[in-house]
Amino acid sequence: MQQHPLLISSLIEHAARAHPDVPIISQMPDAAPHRCTYTDIDRRARQLAGALTALGVREGDRVGTLAWNGHRHLELFFGASGMGAVLHTVNPRLFPEQIEFIINHAEDQHLFFDIGFIALVEQLAPRLRSVKSLVAMAGRAQMPACSMRALLCYEELLAAQDAGYRWPRLDENAASSLCYTSGTTGNPKGVLYSHRSTVLHTMAVCMADSIGLSARDTLFIAAPMFHVNAWGTPYACAMVGAGMILPGSALDGASIYRSMCEEKATAALGVPTVWLALQQHVASQNRQPRQELRLNRVLIGGSAAPRAVVEVFERDFGVRVLHGWGMTETSPLASIGRPLRKHEDDSVEQRITLQTKQGRVPYGVEVKITDDAGNELPRDGAACGHLQVRGQWIASGYFRGEVGPIVDAEDWFDTGDIATIDADGYIQITDRAKDLIKSGGEWISSISLENAAVGHPSVAEAAVIAVAHPKWQERPLMIVVKKPGCEISKQQLLDHLSGQVAKWWLPDDIVFVAEIPHTATGKIQKMKLRERFGKTVWGDR
Repeated sequence: MQQHPLLISSLIEHAARAHPDVPIISQMPDAAPHRCTYTDIDRRARQLAGALTALGVREGDRVGTLAWNGHRHLELFFGASGMGAVLHTVNPRLFPEQIEFIINHAEDQHLFFDIGFIALVEQLAPRLRSVKSLVAMAGRAQMPACSMRALLCYEELLAAQDAGYRWPRLDENAASSLCYTSGTTGNPKGVLYSHRSTVLHTMAVCMADSIGLSARDTLFIAAPMFHVNAWGTPYACAMVGAGMILPGSALDGASIYRSMCEEKATAALGVPTVWLALQQHVASQNRQPRQELRLNRVLIGGSAAPRAVVEVFERDFGVRVLHGWGMTETSPLASIGRPLRKHEDDSVEQRITLQTKQGRVPYGVEVKITDDAGNELPRDGAACGHLQVRGQWIASGYFRGEVGPIVDAEDWFDTGDIATIDADGYIQITDRAKDLIKSGGEWISSISLENAAVGHPSVAEAAVIAVAHPKWQERPLMIVVKKPGCEISKQQLLDHLSGQVAKWWLPDDIVFVAEIPHTATGKIQKMKLRERFGKTVWGDR
C-alpha cells in the first residue's frame, strides 16, 4: 500500500480540485458579504504560505491570529499550517493580560489580526516579546491609523507572491495548530494538534453518524474559529466540499437569521447562547423558520443544550439538534448524539430526551466512567462517575509540559466531567466535578436544575451554584435572567421546578439578575457567581 502523510494542505488541495466553485461567504462589518470559492482560498493560501516564507517563518514557528470567522482567517488555517508553521488562534474575548500571557507563552513569531482589534493590539504590542511583525488583515485602503510603525498589510503581503507555491511533504505527526484552554482555573494551557490528529478528527466530523457533512451542505459556522478551530469544521467542509457561511462578529439573532435565509444554510453549529438569541429573535418577530429556512440540523456544544432549546428547534424550526461534547483537549469532538436504528419509532418526547444527551463516541475515541478510586463503573445509565477519554485526537499532554502528566499509564484523560453511560453508549454529563452540589451526602446536578429552569417560557438563562449550609453541607442557589418583557416570581419558578426534579433538589433561593457572566467561549462563569453569591447564609429549611 502507498504511504502518503495525512496533511492539512491535502484538504484544501482536494477542495480546489473536486469542488472548485463551492461558495464561501464571509459577513463583513459595514459592507456587503465577501464571496469566494475553494479555488480562491487555495490560491490565496499558497500566496500566504509564500509570504510567510518571505517573512522568515520556518517549520514549527507559531503564527498567531486575533480574528473573527472570515475568509482571511480561513486562508491562514490552510496557508500557515500547510507550509509547516503552527497556526495559533488566540481568543480575543479573553482579558488582555491572558492574551499577553498566551502569545508570549506560545512564542508567536507573527501576529495577524482583524482591524477591529487595532486598539487591543496597540495596547499589547510593547509587551509581546517574541512577535516580529504585526499584520493587519485588510487591504491598503482599510489599514487603520495607529501608532505602530511596523504594521504590515495582509493584502500587500499576498500580492507580492504568486500562486505557484508547492505544499511541502511534512511529517504527518508534526504540529499543525495550537489552541489554549479558557483558563478558568489558573493560566490557560496550550494543546498542540498534529496534522495526523486533525485529519483523523476531520474524517470523524464528516461521518454520517457524526455531523454528516457532504457536498450538498452549506454550514453556518457560529462557533468561533478561535475556539478549538471552530470545532474543526473548516477542515471538514474542505474535505467534503460543503459551503461555508462565516459570520464574522455578527452573532445577534437577527443577523444570524438573515444570513441563514439569504445564503440557504442547511446546517449550523454553535454554543447554546447563540441559539437562544436566534430563537428569541424568531419568536419576537413572528418569523416562520419552517418556511423561510432550509436548515435541517444544528450542532450544539460548548455547554449542555437546555431541553427547551431542543424543543423549540424541533417544534418551531423542524430541525434536529445534534448534541456534541468535547473540549480543547479532545480536538474537540469526542461524542455526538445521533439516533440508532432502534430509535426510529420513538415518540417526539423520546426523541428530544435522546437529543439532550451528549451522544456516543465515533470510531477513534474511547470513553469510560470511574469511581473516586479509579474503578470502572457499569454502563447502565444509572452509575455516575468521572468521565475518562482516550483516542486518536485526544491530548497526551499540554504544550511545554505544563502541569506535568495529564493521562494515566493507559492514556486515559480525566475530563473533569461527571457522567453516566447507558448500555447503548450514550453519554449523559450530569455536571462538572467542581460544580456538583453535595447536600446531606447526596449529589445534586446543577446542569439538570439549570435546564429545568430554562424550560419555563419566562426564563432566558439560569445558573446554579452551591452555597454552604450549616445542616446539609451545601444547598443550591439559582441565579436567573428573565426574558425581555417577561415576569416570573420566585414561587412561580419553584412551582415549575417541583414538577421536574426531586423536592430536595429545589434551590433554597432564587436570585434574579440582569445578566449572567460568561467565559470567553460562551460558558457560564460560575467562578464569578461564586465570588458574588457564595457567602450567602442559609437558615434551616
